[in-house]
Amino acid sequence: MAFFNIDSIKDRTFDAIVIGSGISGGWSAKELTGRGLRTLVLERGRDVKHIKDYPTTFKNPWEFPHLGQIPKELRDANPIASRCYAFNEDAAHFFIKDNEHPYVQEKPFDWIRGYQVGGKSLMWARGTQRWSQYDFDGPARDGFAVEWPINYADIAPWYSYVEKFAGISGNKDGLAQLPDGEFLPPHEQSCVEKHFTQQMAKHYNNKRPVIIGRCAHLTQPQPIHIQQGRGQCQNRALCQRGCPYGGYFSSNSSTLPWAQKTGKMTLRPDSVVHSIIFDEKKNKATGVRVIDAHTKEMTEYYAKIIFVNASTLNTNLVLLNSTSNRFPNGLGNDNGLLGKYIAFHNFRTTISAEYEGFLDTTTEGNRPNSSYIPRFRNVFKQETDFLRGYAAGFGSSRMMDTDKSGFGESLKANLTQKKYGNWFVNSHMMGETIPKETNLVSLDSDLKDAWGIPQLKVSVAYDDNDEKMIADFHQQMTEMLTIAGFKNIKTNDRPDKAPGLDIHEMGGVRMGKDPKTSLLNKWNQLHSCQNVFVTDGACMTSNSTQNPSLTFMAITARAANHAVDELKKKNL
Repeated sequence: MAFFNIDSIKDRTFDAIVIGSGISGGWSAKELTGRGLRTLVLERGRDVKHIKDYPTTFKNPWEFPHLGQIPKELRDANPIASRCYAFNEDAAHFFIKDNEHPYVQEKPFDWIRGYQVGGKSLMWARGTQRWSQYDFDGPARDGFAVEWPINYADIAPWYSYVEKFAGISGNKDGLAQLPDGEFLPPHEQSCVEKHFTQQMAKHYNNKRPVIIGRCAHLTQPQPIHIQQGRGQCQNRALCQRGCPYGGYFSSNSSTLPWAQKTGKMTLRPDSVVHSIIFDEKKNKATGVRVIDAHTKEMTEYYAKIIFVNASTLNTNLVLLNSTSNRFPNGLGNDNGLLGKYIAFHNFRTTISAEYEGFLDTTTEGNRPNSSYIPRFRNVFKQETDFLRGYAAGFGSSRMMDTDKSGFGESLKANLTQKKYGNWFVNSHMMGETIPKETNLVSLDSDLKDAWGIPQLKVSVAYDDNDEKMIADFHQQMTEMLTIAGFKNIKTNDRPDKAPGLDIHEMGGVRMGKDPKTSLLNKWNQLHSCQNVFVTDGACMTSNSTQNPSLTFMAITARAANHAVDELKKKNL
């Protein structure tokens, strides 16, 4: 029997373990296997194979039983998930169901999750803007958080590295607050978006740029993308269904198959991570405890290094639940800050308007992207009564009037007649929120999930800084649209829209220079358990205004390569 046990332990021992297979977990897997490490990738959800498991991707609207809409019964059963814009009949299967994965909302928070291989990389909105040095300087300059232990120069080469592999479209705009990258050809702005861009340059002396968004779509595949088996984006704008062409970047179409080809990756879906095992004699982590999602049986797996990429809040949960005599309050939590300083992006408000010009012009087809207004408030100096600032999306379309009069043949004829109205534009704010100790997650002492793991308690809310920022967005955007000749300008604020629907939650395991005030060092290692790396959104010290996934990817690639270097030096 002893031999069987030895063999069993050997089968469960790897060089590295990656917890999570989403956008950062996929990059961990790719880098670690690419450097020769036998790597176990654990995913709590089901397996999803690229192309094979996108059941709705080629369906026409009339092939959906409810024409794409969510039935009332399903919507009522999932009040959290159904508040997400993408929770529709064509993509609902990628969202978890509310009652299967409960959590405690001490304050209203819509926690949107995708538990499957690939995670939310199948469902993301694909915006990919770099951070600038002004973003890394923010906490120290404005005094609202600890100083970042890295700067733009540290991460810039890794931005280039992941951009070339993932495929990022964009234009080289030459903006100090939004550095250029390794871009594929950009999408084209509509005539109204170009008009707005020109008017902003004219009236604000190029200090309020409007650009085409940068996004993870293959507008012109390069050899590295062809090697991944990916093809050009077809501009279908059905991305939430999973793209059979690999036209946008996901773990499923890109990093995971790439890691699989090395022969070094073992992917284990349906594996709910309970906790990380800490060996007090070795003073390091030695593995993870995993509960089978179906049998509920617990198994231990072992490795020299562990990458935690479970997604921001679940990474906090795993670490908080990893208790031992050495770490009674969670792995690495010597300072009591684990789970604290959660931040998010404020997507609560929008503004819309109409333009009466260009009535002889319209757009044709789809574009999986929009224009983008980089942050222009408090970039170079403090100039408002609130800290930080906001970016904004900016899209346009022609309004359509549909004639629903008549009966029978006349009704059909009227419905098919396109009657264009004015141009309609819409902009949504992406505000930077301030990480605060009072915005936190913790474990409930009584409630547990279906696998016996404590439920996560979420206590995150807006503050006065967010309210002032919303008011400024309304004022500034109204001024900008008015100057550019837009009419019928309407602001829309939703104070009842809870944090979370941005799906950009960050923090709780923040990086920093001082172990007394942070959890991770400049290489994303836990200060007090350095063979554990956290490289998803949980590691973020602050959150800037840019869509965060590109930064997660770059930080992960940088940390994974450092981990392999240190492992080879026998420092881990």
